[in-house]
Amino acid sequence: MTKKNTALSIEAEANRNLVVLWFGVFMAGMGFSAFMPFLPLYIEQLGHFDTATLNILSSVTFAISFIMTALVSPYWGKLADKYGRKPMLIRAALGMAIVISLMACVTNVWQLIVLRALQGLFGGFISNATALIATQTPKAKAGRALGIIVTGTTSGQLIGPLLGGIISSMFSYRGTFLITGFFLFIVTILVIFAVTENHKPTELVSNDKQVASHSFKDLPNKNLLIGMFITTMVIQIVNTSINPIMALFVREINHTSWNTTLLVGIIAALPGISTIIAAPRFGKIGDKIGPQYVLIGGFILAFIVQIPTAFVSSIFVLMLLRFMIGISDAAMLPQINSLMTKSSPSEMTSRIFAYNQSFMSLGGVFGPLIGAYVANTWGYRAIFITGALFIVANFLHFLTTAKQIKKK
Repeated sequence: MTKKNTALSIEAEANRNLVVLWFGVFMAGMGFSAFMPFLPLYIEQLGHFDTATLNILSSVTFAISFIMTALVSPYWGKLADKYGRKPMLIRAALGMAIVISLMACVTNVWQLIVLRALQGLFGGFISNATALIATQTPKAKAGRALGIIVTGTTSGQLIGPLLGGIISSMFSYRGTFLITGFFLFIVTILVIFAVTENHKPTELVSNDKQVASHSFKDLPNKNLLIGMFITTMVIQIVNTSINPIMALFVREINHTSWNTTLLVGIIAALPGISTIIAAPRFGKIGDKIGPQYVLIGGFILAFIVQIPTAFVSSIFVLMLLRFMIGISDAAMLPQINSLMTKSSPSEMTSRIFAYNQSFMSLGGVFGPLIGAYVANTWGYRAIFITGALFIVANFLHFLTTAKQIKKK
């Protein structure tokens, strides 16, 4: 009876952690993406710039956060493995709350760029939240829990621009920063009082030898882990490569009476909506049949969806295909997290997820750049063909590393 009560208590803590951290990763994802619809317009208010200068400043302001996150995430992951994930969650949430709120007070573009860099510097919430859930959820339910966390991250990033556009139209650009900062402050409070961490942090002095023995180069499954990092980056590249020209592409094929701006917001949100619906279910399936098989299905679906998107001429068919790309994300992302958890020691979990966060951030930088280059060179539709080629190359690479997956 005592063991039963203990098990119920552990499950209740895990469920509470999952709910709080889902909200946290949603707000963290939104904190990186909600300002995208109006960022160039906000920068335009901070000075007198010609079009070329405005484009450059907008690109730098957008990319600097992702670059900083890619650089510092492994450092935060190492600290999390030593001192615990909860302190890193508090640091990240509070840091982002303060920095994003300060963006409402800037008087020139250079202040905004510095604050965006600091936003990336204070990153690490998503990777540490995923690591905490991965290490504390019972193994039989880990895939479903990781799938739920993925819905928060992905929906925050993809639905964020739509919510940001709505909030800015109601409360102004500066108001959007303040509201987002306020919600991240709420996340900080919730993490402090509602998140329980049972993981015992690695001690600096007594376990130095243990830490040394768990270096990345010594991991037997390091090639598989690198493959998962690359897959995360490719998914992000494919998802974000369309960002620079989505509005232009929608305008080109929109033969309806619907407002193009409204359609762009809806289409941008559809992958996040389908991911929310499907990811927990795919995570649960991965627990039963093995995450590698669901991941393979995700690769195949992503390729099948990308090809017809290149030839679409109906706005409603485009909506359907963008909804389906979210389902392919839902099939892949939870399985990546599950495979990383199974392929790394608990003493390195935060570092592994931090490396993965770095690759995701790099994808967020490279994706729009690749999309803009392809669109300028071969046209809008070539972006989807390019995405399909990335998926095929990534799939072939995964097959070469999949043999390292241990059969349970």
